[in-house]
Amino acid sequence: MLDTLIPFSKELETIDQRLQLSGISRRSFLVFCTSLMVAAPFGLALTDKASPEAVAAVLGKVVRPPIIWLHFQDCTGCTESLLQTSYPGFADLILNVISLEYHETLMAGSGLQARQALDEAIQKYAGKYILVVEGSIPTGAHGVYMKSGGRTAMEVLADVGGKAAAIIAIGSCASWGGIPSADPDPTGAVGVADLMPDHSIINIPGCPPNPYTMLGVVLQYAADGTFPETDEQRRPKFAFDRDIHEHCPRRAHFDAGNFVKVYGDAGHREGWCLYEMGCKGPDTHAGCSTRHFNEIPDVWPIGIGAPCIGCTEKAVAFKVPMFQVVQLHTIAAPPTSFAPITTTRGTISPLATGLVGLGVGVLATGGYVASRQFSKKQDDESAPGSRQDKGTGA
Repeated sequence: MLDTLIPFSKELETIDQRLQLSGISRRSFLVFCTSLMVAAPFGLALTDKASPEAVAAVLGKVVRPPIIWLHFQDCTGCTESLLQTSYPGFADLILNVISLEYHETLMAGSGLQARQALDEAIQKYAGKYILVVEGSIPTGAHGVYMKSGGRTAMEVLADVGGKAAAIIAIGSCASWGGIPSADPDPTGAVGVADLMPDHSIINIPGCPPNPYTMLGVVLQYAADGTFPETDEQRRPKFAFDRDIHEHCPRRAHFDAGNFVKVYGDAGHREGWCLYEMGCKGPDTHAGCSTRHFNEIPDVWPIGIGAPCIGCTEKAVAFKVPMFQVVQLHTIAAPPTSFAPITTTRGTISPLATGLVGLGVGVLATGGYVASRQFSKKQDDESAPGSRQDKGTGA
């Protein structure tokens, strides 16, 4: 299904063309390609060590993808994450890299103006735009829990999603229901793929997800009309191919059996493992431990001393209690304590102590006698009338 996507029309503006119109130099573009985190998976398609020039050559020819962004049952956290991008900055992102045609949080228009903007974007780019969905879709009582312009969320999704070239479900809510789907789930919240299983959809779960993951997916699709390789949950493998535990900076403490017992205890202050505090890292596939937020070291839950809640896992997040320890599936159980580092010591008997003392006494006495004899010999040789004295006299 994901191998038959429709590439964008070349009539649209490329990133290179847009950057030239904006007066951005080639040098700046190369820096952009070097620093852009999404250039890693994008460049790896070329070679294992793609140079900035190689990435720029491909990235520059990419047609700026038109994006329509819809909000359903969400907290806008995914949009907030997008606003914090640094390479590129948000202004460059929406003006030069992608073409953000509709976004209810960021646009100035509202009401009738917003609806007209949406209709115009759909008509202009029908079959060419990428639909990004943020938030879960309520299905309970025939969708009565959410309406926009007189239409239920299900109707809006069917209309806008049906004309999209592809759909990206951004965040855990859009991927599989997220927080709104937690028990007792009064709204019947579901993810996009639950309602459009046969459409070209890729899930980028997280609460919130890393925005560069979405940008990497968008650029690859814009380049050749394909999505990155995905796992069984439609997540891109380049971002969800490992569990948090594999590269957690606290992993050594897990292996040594060194665990935080209470927030603020000595182990917590020393950076010990948070597994016994309910950390879901061993059962959570995500890149948080290696791709920190806002390009700032340790800006992710475990980095600030909080356990992972498994927000990218449908079977874990908002279903397993926060402080409940998860079952270990892919790794061995941790030891119960630190391995001992002291050697085995025996006791010394009084007889052995006496023999050692006697030996030390003999050595000390012999040394004293030898020193006295050496001193006497020195005195005799230097006395007046001695052979040494005659040989050196005037």
